[in-house]
Amino acid sequence: MRAVVQRVSESSVEVEGRVVGRIGPGLLVLLGVGKADTDKDVDWMVEKVSHLRIFEDEQGKMNRSLLEGSRSLLAISQFTLYGDTRKGRRPSFVEAKEPAEANRLYELFCERARSLGLDVQTGIFAAQMKVSLVNDGPVTLILDSQG
Repeated sequence: MRAVVQRVSESSVEVEGRVVGRIGPGLLVLLGVGKADTDKDVDWMVEKVSHLRIFEDEQGKMNRSLLEGSRSLLAISQFTLYGDTRKGRRPSFVEAKEPAEANRLYELFCERARSLGLDVQTGIFAAQMKVSLVNDGPVTLILDSQG
């Protein structure tokens, strides 16, 4: 499972001209599910994302996690994180999980993040989405549960 995690002051996602998810301060997580991913990868990713110490404390140091404070998470499914561009000019997506199982794992990620008490907003799986964000910092991290 791969994720691009961005600390944001605000973020939203629009589908067919309608905002379907919006957060204030928190994390935008673009989440890709790979062929080899299982529920264990979901657990690893939820644990990692929710506990990353990338929010500033009173001294301005990155010492606080998403769980410390009233922060939110906007999770966007993004199979293109498994795009292989090593050959040719068109990405290959053969390493992405098939859609039904990818959706199940994406929904499980959101469910488990909510179970930690986080406000989790989402896009719509497999929809054409327009994602807006104001990156705070900027802080952007790439996570991969497979190494």
